[in-house]
Amino acid sequence: GGNVRVAVRCRPFNAREKQLGSPCVLRMADKTTTIVNPVTGDEKTFTFDYSFWSHDPSSTDPPFASQQDVFDSVGADVLENAWRGYNVCLFAYGQTGSGKSYSMVGCGDAATEGIVPKACREIFARLDKTRGQKAQVEVTMIEIYNERVRDLLDVATNANPFETSEAAGLKVRTHPTVGSYVEGLTPCAVRDYDEVEALMARGAAARTVAATNMNAGSSRAHTIVELRVRRWESDGVEVSSRISLVDLAGSERSDAAGSSGTRLKEGAAINKSLSALGNCIAALAERSSGKGSSTKQIPYRDSTLTLLLKDSLGGNSRTVMIAALSPAAVNYEETLSTLRYADRARHIVSSAVVN
Repeated sequence: GGNVRVAVRCRPFNAREKQLGSPCVLRMADKTTTIVNPVTGDEKTFTFDYSFWSHDPSSTDPPFASQQDVFDSVGADVLENAWRGYNVCLFAYGQTGSGKSYSMVGCGDAATEGIVPKACREIFARLDKTRGQKAQVEVTMIEIYNERVRDLLDVATNANPFETSEAAGLKVRTHPTVGSYVEGLTPCAVRDYDEVEALMARGAAARTVAATNMNAGSSRAHTIVELRVRRWESDGVEVSSRISLVDLAGSERSDAAGSSGTRLKEGAAINKSLSALGNCIAALAERSSGKGSSTKQIPYRDSTLTLLLKDSLGGNSRTVMIAALSPAAVNYEETLSTLRYADRARHIVSSAVVN
């Protein structure tokens, strides 16, 4: 299996942080990340599998990490495992505006393309090289909003999203061999990267997005894109894998994001699922370290998110977590909490086997 691999990435100051003149509280060297308490000067240092310094493009020490650098380090590894028939999962965690979606998706142009589009492109490039072989690629894209699941690629339901209807959403079921799955989710077969791109754009447009005062285009939901790849090698052997790409909603406490009413309810649901995720991560890390009992139940059922990520976390998957960090002193508490969360995730061992 191997542990869940953890990467942290520090972004540049945003406009708000510059306006406040907030100093930088992070520094990185090799795999270590150090955070400095802006009041006391106390330092805490964490070691991760990857520390990406994307704060200052002119930086040479530590070297600046571009979108391509991040993909080459993290994304390529995920793809390699998927190609060999493992289930792989990549999820981005951090407070609103810390750069999760930027790492995962980018800003919609070629220069800032993130891990998800790069990975999809690469899959088709590889399949093209093996043109003689039969292959199938299917995509699903869901949103978990207020604990309910919505199919972002289903045109019919997206005319009437959750904001306006009390629709129950799709049911999550558990199956002894398949694991957790979403009932009634329609996979879309795709033949090339352009088709994937069109689907992603359609799905992104259907997301439940709302402005918080931390971020104008903030998603108030978790988004999970899943690619199922099946290919048949020349000797007839089928290789199948599932690639799950998870963009989590912002992890901040509700007071920071200036929320009330609907926003507050969303915040409660987000916090419920992220704290459930944290509890699962902590319980798995404890079990892996031999401290916890191996029979102790991991609380996957505490939220829709953890139920769906069950396989990715403690089950049959190779998993990478990218924790997105703000460099600014104003976000010190949130950034420290993200670093602690990421540190726990690093201690999980999962048991991935080839499908």
